[in-house]
Order: sequence, then C-alpha cells, then structure tokens
Amino acid sequence: MKSSIHYLQHPPPQPPPPPLSDSDTDSDGSGTHSSSSDLLRHSDLSASIFKPYFEFTGRHSSSSTTATPAEVSKIQSFLTSSSSGALSCLICLERIKPSDPTWSCSSLCFALFHLHCIQSWARQASNLAAARAATRLPITEQRASETALWNCPKCRVEYPITHIPKTYFCFCGKLENPPNDPWVLPHSCGEICGRPLKHNCGHHCLLLCHPGPCPSCPKLVKVSCFCTKIEDVRRCGFKEFSCGKVCGKLLDCGVHGCAEICHEGQCPPCRARSVYQCRCGKKKEERECCNRVFGCGEPCEKRLGCGRHVCERGCHVGECGDCPLQGKRACPCGKRVYEGMPCDVTVPLCGATCDKMLSCRYHRCPERCHRGACVETCRTVVKKSCRCGSLRKDVPCYQDLWCERKCQRMRDCGRHACKRKCCDGDCPPCSEVCDRRLRCKNHKCPSPCHRGACAPCPIMVTISCACGETHFEVPCGTEMEQKPPKCPKPCPIAPLCHHAPKLKPHKCHYGACPPCRLPCAEEYSCGHACKLRCHDAKPPPNREFTLKPKKKKIIQQSECTPGTPCPPCPELVWRPCVGQHIGTERMMVCSDKSQFACENLCGNPLPCGNHYCTKTCHALENPASTNRLQKSEPCEDCSLPCDKEREPKCQHCCPRQCHPGDCPPCKALIKRSCHCGSMVHVFECIYYNTLSAKDQEKVRSCGGLCHRKLANCTHLCPETCHPGECPNPEKCSKKVIVRCKCQTLKREWPCHDVQAAYHSAGSHPKDITKNQFGIGLIPCNSDCKSKMQVVESELHLRKSQVTEVKETDNEKLAPKRRKRQKRVQESKEATKIQKIISTTKKLLLYLFILIVLVTATYYGYKGLLWLNDWMNEVDERRQRHPRIR
Repeated sequence: MKSSIHYLQHPPPQPPPPPLSDSDTDSDGSGTHSSSSDLLRHSDLSASIFKPYFEFTGRHSSSSTTATPAEVSKIQSFLTSSSSGALSCLICLERIKPSDPTWSCSSLCFALFHLHCIQSWARQASNLAAARAATRLPITEQRASETALWNCPKCRVEYPITHIPKTYFCFCGKLENPPNDPWVLPHSCGEICGRPLKHNCGHHCLLLCHPGPCPSCPKLVKVSCFCTKIEDVRRCGFKEFSCGKVCGKLLDCGVHGCAEICHEGQCPPCRARSVYQCRCGKKKEERECCNRVFGCGEPCEKRLGCGRHVCERGCHVGECGDCPLQGKRACPCGKRVYEGMPCDVTVPLCGATCDKMLSCRYHRCPERCHRGACVETCRTVVKKSCRCGSLRKDVPCYQDLWCERKCQRMRDCGRHACKRKCCDGDCPPCSEVCDRRLRCKNHKCPSPCHRGACAPCPIMVTISCACGETHFEVPCGTEMEQKPPKCPKPCPIAPLCHHAPKLKPHKCHYGACPPCRLPCAEEYSCGHACKLRCHDAKPPPNREFTLKPKKKKIIQQSECTPGTPCPPCPELVWRPCVGQHIGTERMMVCSDKSQFACENLCGNPLPCGNHYCTKTCHALENPASTNRLQKSEPCEDCSLPCDKEREPKCQHCCPRQCHPGDCPPCKALIKRSCHCGSMVHVFECIYYNTLSAKDQEKVRSCGGLCHRKLANCTHLCPETCHPGECPNPEKCSKKVIVRCKCQTLKREWPCHDVQAAYHSAGSHPKDITKNQFGIGLIPCNSDCKSKMQVVESELHLRKSQVTEVKETDNEKLAPKRRKRQKRVQESKEATKIQKIISTTKKLLLYLFILIVLVTATYYGYKGLLWLNDWMNEVDERRQRHPRIR
C-alpha cells in the first residue's frame, strides 16, 4: 500500500487539461453550473499562462533546465489550492478563509498562516529564545530580547524579532489589507507582482500578485556557454548552459587542456600522469600533474655555510641558509647571552632558575636552567573549586576538580532535569526527543525536547482523483476537511466483479467505485443460484487521501459485504434424520449441513446377531458412503453375557459377552478326587466331559493302594484304588496284638479271628475304638495280680517325693512375696500424698473458673447498660435532627 504522505514533494508537471463540456456536474451534487464553469475557466487560464514557462528556446539542452517544470508546477499548485479554498493554517489546522488576515513565509517554503496565529507563534518563540540566551550568555535580558530570533513553523528559517508581522499585506507586499474581491485571487491585490526575480538578473516578476515563489525569468537574452565557445538566445532564468563539447580551457599546470564536457565552475585538477622529481631532486616518481610538486620526506643533509653542520630540514627547494648556531647564543633559560662562541661548542648552563611558563599558563618552571622541555604537568598545589562550587580542595595544578553532585535544575525544555555531574550552571540543551503528538494527530514531533507548542507537521498530503489528472496539496492533518477534486474524465479503474462486460462506464471519482447493482446469480455446488446483489470484490479507493467519516448506511440482512464469497445457500429442502427412519423428514436450509436425530430408537441388529440397538436415533456407519460431512456413530456394543448352551453341555457359562456364532470350548479347570480320596485330579472341562463314563472312572483312579479303612476293622483296604465299597471287609488277614484286661498278657491273632471273637461276644468290631481294639479278649492269670501290687507301691513312692520337692520350692519363694507386699504398702502410702495434691489442684481450678465467671457477668452487665445508654442518646439525636440518618 502506497503512503498518502509526501515530504514536500511537488506533483509532476501535467499537461493542460482538455476543455470540459457543460454537461459535467459535481460528483457530490454541490455547487452550481456557473461556479464549476468559472473554476474550469480559471484552470484553463492558468494553464495558458504557465504554458510558455514549460517551453525553452535554444538549440542546446541543459541539465539545469529540468528544474523548470517542477518550479512552475509548484507555483501552479499554490494557485490551484488558493483558488479552490484548500489552504489551511499549519498552526491551528483551520481552513484559511478568503476574508482572514494572513502572512506568508517569503524565504523558502512560502507557506500561508493566519496573521494572529503567526504573531502568537513568533512571540512565544522569541520570548523562549531570549530567556534561554539570558541564562546561558553573559548578556542582559533586554539585549537578549532585542537579538532574539523566531523560526518559520514549516521551513524553520530564522527571522529577527523586528520582522514579527503586524499588518496584513497581499502576497507581493504592496497593498495593506487587500479587499476580498470575488473576481480576484484571495489575499491578492490583483496587480502585477513586480518582485525581483532570483539570481539578481535585474528583471521583475510579470505575473499577477500570487502565492508561492516567483518563476524563473522568462526574458530572452544572448549568452555564451560555460566554455564561451557558443553563443545562443535563451531564457534569462536559465541562461547558463553547456554546449556539450569538450571544454579545452588551459588547466592550472599551464600545459594540458581540460578534457571534460563544457561544464560550470572551475576546471578539475589535471590528472595527466608523468615522472617528476621531488623538491630536493633525490627521488623520482610517476605522479599526476596536479601533484607534481612533492617532498620525499628525507632530511636534506647538505653542508651549511659553517662547514661543520648539515641541514636538518626536510626535502625543500632553494638554499639551506646559514648555520643557526652562529652569532649570539643564549643558555637554555635565555637569561645569559654568549657572543662569539663557535657553532660546534655546546652552550653551558647558567645555573639560574629556569622560570619558563609552564603549560598551565599560571606557574613557572622551578628547576635550574636545563636543556630540553620543561615538565608537562604542573604539580604546584593550589586550592581549587569544582564547577558547581559545592567542593573546594587542595589539588595539584594540573589536576581538574570534579564533584559527584548532580545538577537538579530543569533544562530549557522545562520537562527534564539536567542530571549532569558538577554542572557550572550552563546546562546543555535537552537531548531527549520531544515525541509529542502534533496537531495533525498523525505524526509525533521529531525535534529535541523543547518548551511551548511543537512546530507544525511539515508533511504535505497530495489529494488527487482516481486517474491522477486533478490534484492539489494540503498540510497534513487538514485532509479530512477537504473536498475531493472533480474530474470529468472516465474512471480508469476496471471493475473486478464478473459483471464487468455488462457494466456501464462512469466518471472519474474520488474514493471507491460505486458497487455493482446486478444480481449475483452464481451457482452453488448444490445446484441453486445466489439471489443476492453482486458482492464481488471492488477496486480499492485512492489511498492518497481519506475522506472525513460519514454516517454508516444500514445494510440490510439480505446484502453481503463486497469482496466476500457468496453466503451459504438459503434454499429450503426436505432432509431425513441421521438414522434414515421413515416419516421423520424435516424442512431445513440447504446450506445447513447439521444433522438431527428423531425420537425413535435405532432398532438395528447389533453385531452379535442376538439383540437390537437400544440407542436413540443416530448416524450409521456406512463404509461405501462418500458423504464425509455426516458424523457416523456405531451402534452400542452388546454388554449382556452370553446365555447360549455350550456343546458339549457343562455347568460353566460362556465367559465372553454376547457374540455371534458358537461359544468357544470350555477351558475351565475342574477338580475330581480319586476313588479312595488320597489324590485330587485337575482336568479341563472340555476334556473330561468328552470322555465316556468308563474312561472317566479310569482317569480318576490314582493307581495306588486304596486309602480307605475297612468297615469292620481299623486296617486299610489292600486293593488298588477302586470305585464303590471295599470288597470282603470280614476277610482281613492283618495281624492284631490281643491283650488281657490288665494288659499284662498279649497274643498275635489274624484280624478276621479278632472280628469273630467280637461277634461271638455279642458286639460289633466297628463299634470298638482303635486304642481298645483287641484288649480284653485274653483272660488274666496269677502273674497279672503280683505285678499289679508292685506297680502300685512304686506309684505311691513317686507321689511322696513330688510333694516334698514342692514344699522346698515354696520356702525359697517366701522372701520374694514379702518384698512384693512391702512394695505394695509403700505404693499405697505414696498414692495417699498424690490424692491430697490432686484434690488441692481441683479446688484451685474451681475457684479460678468461679472468679472468671463472676468478672465476665459483672462486665457484661456493665456493657449492656452502656449500650442501652448509647442507643438512647442516638434516638434523642435523631429526634432532634430528623435529617440525620
């Protein structure tokens, strides 16, 4: 995007506009036919007046003549802006009316200002300059006010205080308070300008009183080119020209001629190269002719007139001169003079004090007469003050004294403090950038920080029509108040919409082209056509100027913003639900791709093939569908357990959820004990159930002896592990030890004989316990009684020994019990003291709680009384002053 701001750039020269027909009217409808025709007649007249200034007489062109169209165009733009009322004051940014007193800068920029604005500006600037000079320079305030200067707000040219305008003059300065004549240019006297033209050619301006600079002198004179070889008749303002041939003038060397094309000013130095000697003639070098005289830089070393010394000067021309050591000679300090000394004898030291002035210019050298330079630094201790005067100290003379105190005085800008260390009062100007927003509201002040108002924005804005034929310049900040220029030519901007071949051409205008009024009729992808007004992109407006904001038009809802694509298709169509249920269609907008679900259940069979989807209506997954806008959703997963009968049948349920097809083989582990119960077998359900009954009994057998007891005795079954009851329990052949009742006698019988004995005795063998099995079947004899007596006597003796041992143990334990009794008595005495202490603590605690309760009730009662009195006082005050709430 090109910027609309040009830094004091003048518009390029334009050819005179062609005559316009009377049928052309203003683009905004304002103004009358007569005013427009007067304006056009004035522009044609100005073009005819300035036409001779664009033409040159002479057979030779010059590069200096290219400035003529720019100068004349600048004057013409001043006239156009003044006649159209587009001039604005750069100080107040208000429009300059034809009846307002004005002042124009006559030095450089020729800008126009209100008279009272420039007077106020000049007084403020001169007063500020005088105050600044009085504080910085050793002059009086009166002298500072007399010599104060003020600047032009635009070009910053300085004017003395005596040039502050006091009266209102025309542009040429001949008529005071020019009248406001509608037939004369505003602020002009209508007479011939008559101001002397530039370059002091002796002629005067022949235009009528006009704003801006005067053009170059148009009179014809006979002049020569720069090299004086050709004479020609040319305009006086551009009488200096080049003939385009070689200059040929003799250069400074007096040998070669100038090889440049005919040019202005002096000829350049001679660049011809050759071999030249230095001044002393020792060296030769190839150099340019303009630098042929040079020195080699080596000492001369020629014998002087004394014959004893050589010349120490560098490369030079001419004689070396006399020996500088002949004649009167003085000691190094110059206090003692010797005459007639030979030049090869060293002058003796006089022994006096040197007394030469040191580099400080205040003290002299205190050393004795010596050869060579004196000391560079003066070390005499003096009392010095710093620049600001806050520190006074004895320091060496060569050393400067500075303090660390920062100056707190405000600088001349009045916004920032000096902050310079050890300031002598002459604070430097503020180095900060002002950066305040100018009155144009578009730019910031780039000047250093200063007092008072900022200078006006120096930028000029070019206002032009779309084709660029009609334009004028206005100060930055005033472009919002200007009217766009009027142009009768057709608009050169090609429309961008697809109706371009059907549109009619329109006049050149300012701003954006008018919108297209035809219907859009673009076809959507769905097959419908857009029924809105054309909303294609339109050409952008002229960015060199922005019109002042106008009231926004209310855009109807059916309209679209230009440059935007067609809105979504607004046609109404019938659309089914996402579940494709019959009888649930709805009327929807064609561009609305949103999906809806009806209130029915989905009802589609689940992947398991056993149940149906119980979700509400939803989009189905269709891999063959190409409609990606439809958000498909799968049916719910069947979460019910599988209830099918398994093959082969078993007591286990299928561990999977509901699924299609047959259930998998049952891999559950089942436990089956062997026939005798000594071992547990683990089988897979599918394996065990597929076996026959005979194979199952075979698999369950552990293969060892049966671990079950026989029915009539305590012995185990002698058969291998078998199903059912053990065979022939009455034929057990195991050996059993049989005893008498006192268990003195014992015999060994087969088990079946023992069972027969019990049966003959009238009892069943399985009713006999294991430890009594076989006892009492043999009768006792005489040996059994004698043995019983001996056993009883031994038992009695053992009992008496056990009682004696117990009594002795009790005697040993007696002292320990006594100790325990003593300890218990002592603990009882100690617990009595503790009880007394605990009771006293409880009494003290009760007393403390009682005191706290009494004090709390007392002060609480007092507080309630005080609160009651305060509330009574507040009620009395409210009754006295009902306004106070």
